[in-house]
Amino acid sequence: MPMPWHAFLAQVQERGEYTSPDEAERAARVVLALLGAHLVGQVRADLAARLPETFALILLNPLQAREPLSPERFIRAVAAWIEGATEKTAAWDTSAVLSVAADAAGDGLTAQILLQLPDGYDLLFGRPQA
Repeated sequence: MPMPWHAFLAQVQERGEYTSPDEAERAARVVLALLGAHLVGQVRADLAARLPETFALILLNPLQAREPLSPERFIRAVAAWIEGATEKTAAWDTSAVLSVAADAAGDGLTAQILLQLPDGYDLLFGRPQA
């Protein structure tokens, strides 16, 4: 069952401490487009099935990544796509969106997602590995 649009955005807005839903939506669109470029197959489809439809479509129709980005390079890419962003604000944006996506995905799917990503993404998803 996908997370409802307003619930997803409200959680991103709260975690990102954004002043408006528009800011939360902008961050979600950029982060999920970049994430979609890093996920493949059933894992990407399963995550999309748990997201609101608009965000699912963004995840399923990503930009193509030439290579997996390290968490640091992922954050730099987010910063490049959000006008006025710095690496610090992009890290905040990324973590706000990915932690809500992890909540929507559940622990099992989040673990599968993390297996497809380079080391270090666990912190961005709010799921530090022991």
